[in-house]
Amino acid sequence: MTLDIAEFYQTFFDEADELLDEMERLLINLDIDAPDSEDLNAIFRAAHSIKGGAGTFGFTHLQETTHLLENLLDRARHGELVLDRPAIDLFLECRDVLAGQIDAYRASEEPDQNAYEDMAQRLRTLDEQGSAALANVASAVDKPVGDVAAAGPLALPEGMVRSVSISGIAEDKCSTLVEELGLFGDIESQTYEGDTLTVMLAQPAAADDIESVLCFIIDAEQLSFGAAEAVVADSAESEDTQAEDVVAQAVSEAVAAERDNKPQDKASASEDKAPTAAPAAAGKPKAANKSSAESSSLRVSTEKVDEIINLVGELVITQSMLEQTIGGLDSEAHGALLEGLNQLQRNARDLQEAVMSVRMMPMDYAFNRFPRLVRDLSSKLGKQINLVTEGESTELDKGLIERIMDPMTHLVRNSLDHGIETPERRKAAGKPAAGTLTLAAQHQGGSILIDISDDGAGLNRERILAKARQNGLAVSDSMSDDEVWQLIFAPGFSTAEAVTDVSGRGVGMDVVKRNIQELGGHVDIRSTFGQGTTIRIVLPLTLAIMDGMLIRVGEEVFIMPLGAIKESMQVQADQLKRVGQDKQLVYVRGEYLPLVEMHRVFDIDNAQSDVLRGIVMVIESEGRYFTLLVDELLGQRQVVVKNLETNYRKVVGISAATILGDGSVALILDVVALSRAGRQSETQVQRAALA
Repeated sequence: MTLDIAEFYQTFFDEADELLDEMERLLINLDIDAPDSEDLNAIFRAAHSIKGGAGTFGFTHLQETTHLLENLLDRARHGELVLDRPAIDLFLECRDVLAGQIDAYRASEEPDQNAYEDMAQRLRTLDEQGSAALANVASAVDKPVGDVAAAGPLALPEGMVRSVSISGIAEDKCSTLVEELGLFGDIESQTYEGDTLTVMLAQPAAADDIESVLCFIIDAEQLSFGAAEAVVADSAESEDTQAEDVVAQAVSEAVAAERDNKPQDKASASEDKAPTAAPAAAGKPKAANKSSAESSSLRVSTEKVDEIINLVGELVITQSMLEQTIGGLDSEAHGALLEGLNQLQRNARDLQEAVMSVRMMPMDYAFNRFPRLVRDLSSKLGKQINLVTEGESTELDKGLIERIMDPMTHLVRNSLDHGIETPERRKAAGKPAAGTLTLAAQHQGGSILIDISDDGAGLNRERILAKARQNGLAVSDSMSDDEVWQLIFAPGFSTAEAVTDVSGRGVGMDVVKRNIQELGGHVDIRSTFGQGTTIRIVLPLTLAIMDGMLIRVGEEVFIMPLGAIKESMQVQADQLKRVGQDKQLVYVRGEYLPLVEMHRVFDIDNAQSDVLRGIVMVIESEGRYFTLLVDELLGQRQVVVKNLETNYRKVVGISAATILGDGSVALILDVVALSRAGRQSETQVQRAALA
């Protein structure tokens, strides 16, 4: 029976991605002048683990690339390779090549051969130029074979073993495990007693590599290693050339294995002690620690989590239906039933929140992708930039994080290119030579605020207005700063003096705004000329379940996102001002706000058209306010969001749909679209207010 290891591919790919991200983070933060030994060991272990998994699955290019990288990292952590900026740059480039190879294998394709050969050659060049033979390895190689034989049993380098024992397995699984161990060379012998398989390897192998290979098939607790002795050469047979050949081969393989598979434990990596035989249970304590560390977490695919969230949503809908059905029952006659349903409602809410938290991830997941970008771009642009992150533990739905990565990346690139000045300009302006880019996240109500701030030159109002006029946009000098800043989101708008491969083509900012709006969020800008700019992204915490207000217009029921509602009221005649034939303004707290009449937008019959008799809601959208005329407020309710485009088609003014307690479908309003539908232009509103 042969085990199909292809089923473990995705697990390996996921773990490899995490290891590469960790490797990148550590390399970027590494102090070149005084590198931390723990960080160097962690980087080495990441490469070592990837190499072990790649060897298991036969990913040759990935295995060979990580092998070359692992050698350099091993020398660096032992102080034999001087780390400088070019070396770190090469390691980061190698990390990118490894990521590309993993993506290729994930897609069942062969990695780029040219990229592999180029990176391999550059790693070898770095190794040759800065390499020095290890003292213990050199002495072992130079020592005559006869001297080794005379010394008695040859001790293997620390961490190397020949005997492998696997407990708790069925006999029919032995052939599969022996086949996997055959990856390390010839099998000298194998025995099966009780439920334990013991295999003796003809050549020594690294315990860590064996563990890395078998961890995809068995649990770490099942694995142990026996006596770590190599072939014994009898001194009496030193004249026998065949015995000398055996010993010479053992020495050569042991030295090569020691060079390629340095022990991962820092304490055992010391070169002050000569290599000695590994203890009988080498590697077992570490396996136990690894198991206990991993037992606290469980890797689950996002598809399964999404399915659970969908089922919980259906449960919430069913509970809402039951609640509506029993709404007219007598509380005294059916007290037990009502109490039970109230308990069901509380439990459903707790279950829903618990399941939703599974999809929530800290913003650190997103922020960790930017140190590399800042490092590379600052070097390319000739700028000095410090990256600061705040609120890394703030949580956001994983789906939202993935969908805002591209908009955030574009905003960060703009800040680096257009915002922060060169060191010379900063010094001339009385600023530190190094600029600061800050990424911050925080919760506010039912939303998350993500700020991308820089202490650069700020936005130039006059230049933006001039460019807007040149592009044919309707602007005026009386526009507020907030309105002027929003102009940079117009398609094709750019104030860059020159087009570069970083930015300046006038594409991207409009896409950024549109993508964020599609997620139910908006973008605000605050800028002070000469001091810096802050771009704020406001997003809902999740796209799956939301709190909303049920509103009625005619016979139709809609859902307004609760976070967008600021207040509701009945207005008086002196609060209304008409603009043209069909536009009205509502005077609220010292300013005139445009009025959107729902029945006009959606062409609804039998709706309340008299503003004085209807309900006026004050709504916030894109940092601005407008009012909405509806017939009646039916109450607040938590609703399960259903994608309308997937099940029907896109409808202007509608962002999604939900199912109410009576089984009917209610449409969730698109606040941004309603805001735009109700305003001809902000300039028209301002002129009317001043009239």
